[in-house]
Amino acid sequence: MTGVLVTGGTGKTGRALVEDLRARDVPVRIGSRHPEPGDPDAVRFDWDDGSTHAAALRGTDRVYLVAPPSAIDPMPVVGPFLAEAERSGVRRVVLLGSAIEFPGAPGRVELEDHVRRRRDWVVLRPSGFMQNFLPPHPTGTGIRRRGEIWTSAPSGRVGWIDAGDVAASAGAVLGDPGRAFDDDYVLTGPEALSYVGAAAIVAVATGRPVRVVDLDVAGVAARFRDAGLPASFADSLAAAEIGVAEGRGEGLTDAVRDLTGRPPRPFADFVREHVGAWSTPSGNDGPSDRTGQRERPNDM
Repeated sequence: MTGVLVTGGTGKTGRALVEDLRARDVPVRIGSRHPEPGDPDAVRFDWDDGSTHAAALRGTDRVYLVAPPSAIDPMPVVGPFLAEAERSGVRRVVLLGSAIEFPGAPGRVELEDHVRRRRDWVVLRPSGFMQNFLPPHPTGTGIRRRGEIWTSAPSGRVGWIDAGDVAASAGAVLGDPGRAFDDDYVLTGPEALSYVGAAAIVAVATGRPVRVVDLDVAGVAARFRDAGLPASFADSLAAAEIGVAEGRGEGLTDAVRDLTGRPPRPFADFVREHVGAWSTPSGNDGPSDRTGQRERPNDM
């Protein structure tokens, strides 16, 4: 078939992208480690199992690429997959990159450069996800359990973007294979908000106080490790806040509007839709969240 393989197809942006592509009548193949039973478009795709890659690619001509989310250097596993994609006739890859700089993670930059060098392949680099304020992301979990946001950049502003706007942007690129696109787009929301500003919006919507706790980078990394992130990724994710504190996350772009024809979603609208996510009273939710398992973030 000609269609799109969506890696991370049940993740934060992947699930919304599948809906977008289906609305465009674009055939999709939903790649995930645990395919949903009964979905004829679902296939097993595991970055750690190379035997699943060729089968997932078979018959597709486009790919939405979500690299292993916690990998500091994704190239050892993603590089061979992209080589297989080229051999199998894939014409367009859209990579979910990041506008946030991850210190100590040059492999992520190398992957973005690798994609940009290919004709008709595109890198989408979203700013921080609004979904980070929802559980099971550590930031969202902190709000729900304790009414707290832990950060080393309380006043640094970020152009937070809804994952749905990222998916719609990817759908525009993948749904129109005959159209030429730039090789790189920085995606942001319509406004740059600090954690202090975001906390105030959540507090008004929920009627619960949300306190911003100013920690050093090491303290933020420790919180991420406690949430279950691998140590190296937790350290890099925490260090990314240095750039936020220095103002490197506050720039805004019109890329979402340019690609989709509509403006990106404001943070306040996102909060109103998801207000129930923070409804668990502070202190009433134990560390295992009643399942016996630590909460883990979605694809970042």
